[in-house]
Amino acid sequence: MSVASAVGLEKADGFSKRSVRRAAGRLNQRRSSLFRALGAPVELSPLPLLKDTPAGEVQELFCHKLQQCCLVFDFLDSVSDLKAKELKRAVLNELLDHLTSGRGSLTEPLYPEIIRMVSCNVFRALPPNDNNEFDPEEDEPMLEVSWPHLQLVYEFFLRFLESAEFQPAIAKKYIDQKFVLQVLELFDSEDPREREFLKTVLHRIYGKFLGLRAFIRKQINNIFLRFIYETEHFNGVAELLEILGSIINGFAMPLKSEHKQFLVKVLLPLHTVKVLSLFHAQLAYCVVQFLEKDPQLTEPVIRALLKFWPKTCSQKEVMFLGELEEILDVIESNQFVKIQEPLFRQIAKCVSSPHFQVAERAMYYWNNEYILGLMEENISTILPIVFGSLYRVSKEHWNQTIVALVYNILKTFMEMNSKLFDELTASYKAERQRERKREKEREDLWQRLEELQLQQSPNNNSARAAGTS
Repeated sequence: MSVASAVGLEKADGFSKRSVRRAAGRLNQRRSSLFRALGAPVELSPLPLLKDTPAGEVQELFCHKLQQCCLVFDFLDSVSDLKAKELKRAVLNELLDHLTSGRGSLTEPLYPEIIRMVSCNVFRALPPNDNNEFDPEEDEPMLEVSWPHLQLVYEFFLRFLESAEFQPAIAKKYIDQKFVLQVLELFDSEDPREREFLKTVLHRIYGKFLGLRAFIRKQINNIFLRFIYETEHFNGVAELLEILGSIINGFAMPLKSEHKQFLVKVLLPLHTVKVLSLFHAQLAYCVVQFLEKDPQLTEPVIRALLKFWPKTCSQKEVMFLGELEEILDVIESNQFVKIQEPLFRQIAKCVSSPHFQVAERAMYYWNNEYILGLMEENISTILPIVFGSLYRVSKEHWNQTIVALVYNILKTFMEMNSKLFDELTASYKAERQRERKREKEREDLWQRLEELQLQQSPNNNSARAAGTS
């Protein structure tokens, strides 16, 4: 489909100009991501099958087949080199099966050939992220046209890394920092299928190459910092956070200062980006993993979340409330005491929010037995903070479901400490009476001022009339 065709569609079918611009932008992106055509021949020469080859010749034939697979085709042209594309697909399947069989197939001379084949196929320039019309939450991602070959290459590489014959001491000559950087760049691929494979690949590399672990963490750190403070666009944030969740789970105690800095300087500021919903579940998991490792981090984490609390986006408020509940599920009593006051001041604001989803999500805290137990232990501090909001919502909120939930919460608090509840009720009613009295006094004062002005108006009119005569 050409740009001209897209414009024709606009005229014929009434597509919006925005839709046409988006289609044209996507088309240009696809053109810019042409899978590098390396002068592939129209035909590849078929080679004998590995299973029919004498054992002494298998390694040489395996190398030849790997070299064949280094040829990369243009999949945007759906009719060119069909026979060669199908032959390469068959060879990739054969290589995959041979590696899976594990018949002494992974020898040292094969390592550079395997890495070369993988590099030729997967390392490429991704489309530029300059389509301002694209919305990752609404629009469909652009899928990689070369996936029929690319998927098999990823499967082969994973089978290579997971093979019982795999030797990291040999592979580290070829899987180095440069290789890892190129893998990380690919996480910006728009195709979720590719990012899923990349996630597993990077996880295997992290597990098998101890010397690359610090480098991988540092580069992920750099990607996130650019994402937060510069671009606010990177497709693979969720997948990288999934990998980090497993990495954090394996951290030794006590935590190193660099790990704590990563939490405070990188993970927590990730909450401020506009597209938080695309990766919030993975981010919350990483944060909770840190707190399970070191409970002393609970206070700075919660204070940071309160600092970054969204002011105008109800969807993000609901996400923050969900994450806070996950944190409170693992919090220790001595840490809870440190943050209960600012925390419940924020919860009180959410309970009285006019947006019913925010108010409803905040009230779910009272359905959590562990959090309810923490509240009961500290009711003398918590109840005075939230009582006013709860009582006001019970009388004034527009949504009857919210009102019903509030009545249940008030009943729960009354059962916990009826004496304190009665005192707060009396105090709140007295304060409301004082407010009504002050309001009545203000109204009376304005009324007297208006009457005084009306009395003076005839006199002023008479004076002006006398002056005129």
